[in-house]
Amino acid sequence: MNDLTLTSNRIMLTATGSGAGKTTITCGLLKALINRHKSVVSFKCGPDYIDPMFHSKIIGTKSRNLDIFMCGEDNVKYLLAKNSVGCDISVIEGVMGMYDGLLFQSDYASSNHLSKLTDTPQILIVNVKGMSLSVVALIKGFLCYKENNIKGVILNNCTQGMYSIYKKMIEDELSVHVYGYFPNVKEASIESRHLGLVTANEISDINKKLDLLAKTAEECLDIDAILSLASSAKALQYKAIEPSMTKKLNVKIAVARDNAFCFTYEDNIDLLKKLGAEIEYFSPLNDTTLPNNMDGLILCGGYPEEYAQELSKNKAMLQCIKNAIENKMPTIAECGGFMYLMDSITDKNNISYPMVSAIKGNSYMTSKLSRFGYINLTAKVDNLLCKKGESINAHEFHYSNSDNNGDDFQASKRSKEWDCIHATDTLFAGYPHIHFWGNTNFAVNFIQKCDAYKQSKESL
Repeated sequence: MNDLTLTSNRIMLTATGSGAGKTTITCGLLKALINRHKSVVSFKCGPDYIDPMFHSKIIGTKSRNLDIFMCGEDNVKYLLAKNSVGCDISVIEGVMGMYDGLLFQSDYASSNHLSKLTDTPQILIVNVKGMSLSVVALIKGFLCYKENNIKGVILNNCTQGMYSIYKKMIEDELSVHVYGYFPNVKEASIESRHLGLVTANEISDINKKLDLLAKTAEECLDIDAILSLASSAKALQYKAIEPSMTKKLNVKIAVARDNAFCFTYEDNIDLLKKLGAEIEYFSPLNDTTLPNNMDGLILCGGYPEEYAQELSKNKAMLQCIKNAIENKMPTIAECGGFMYLMDSITDKNNISYPMVSAIKGNSYMTSKLSRFGYINLTAKVDNLLCKKGESINAHEFHYSNSDNNGDDFQASKRSKEWDCIHATDTLFAGYPHIHFWGNTNFAVNFIQKCDAYKQSKESL
């Protein structure tokens, strides 16, 4: 690994807690920057899939995740650097509260950890609703609590009339700049459901909402000052990281992508391409067959429970995927993709719909998170992605469960351990989400198995 340096303009928008307005203000700022003809790249701190979809809708290219727990510090710096090359500004949206990290009493893998790791200036978003002078105390607490890169604040749920009062009060007492405010823009609100916000592609008037957020950002934020702050970011020192694979292997991989299956880390796709894969997207909702001449299959997470009836009616696709798996096509199925491979999905109305039946059992919706948070996965058997004993960090977040979660990996979370995942020489299917940059050998092994499958087809 070679030491490299990247000079990039970058900022992080973080907040006092979840629900403070990070995504709304980030989307408004991103759209305003695009309207100013800036070349923008965006990132989300942590494992969230949905917020980056909104970013991507705005900037026209895929937003990325920067997850210290899943990928490690060196890889996160590399991913930030490689995706920031050639852009005018990188905008990072934080996760939860600024100091909230892996453990309840630790800021490891928090927005603040990422900011310090990458020397990125932070703007703290503060919801001022219901507060007057207490806003100063709140901001001072964040400034003084731990080492940080807070350079300013944005006031959310603030009216135009109150802004100058808040701004003077804060800047008179604290060494931070107030970079503007955001009023409550009801017309631009976005619906939520059990996994968070609905996805960008499901909102018919999404462009209208984003245009309204951009107009608000242009009017209410000091964008010129924000750009100046971004330009003050120090040069980023990082290592060039190369996966351990001697040569590219030319394989074709089908990746599910539609409203039911949309949770994909774009850097996973980039890594597969780097290793030689040609990616073909398809829709289990709308297509009747997989793309031609595929050597591998990825069924990502998403909302299959919301589209269970439509997925079940597409019997041609169900049979096509079952045939592919029975014919030993290398297949990764995460969370929603795993649910899709089972005999059935039972939705929130307790209606069961037949699915692929490549894995025995039923998945069903529950009233609360079944498992949530970061875990470590260790293989109990040799399998598609790794050898017995090898491990990777992962993440779970789902309101469903199943009666057959698999037992080929052991998951561990602090003092708790449990079995999960169905893993064979050609299958990796279970609830956990993985990021290939957490252990690039998993991606290399997948590509090599896809190549072996390709060779076996050609020999027939």
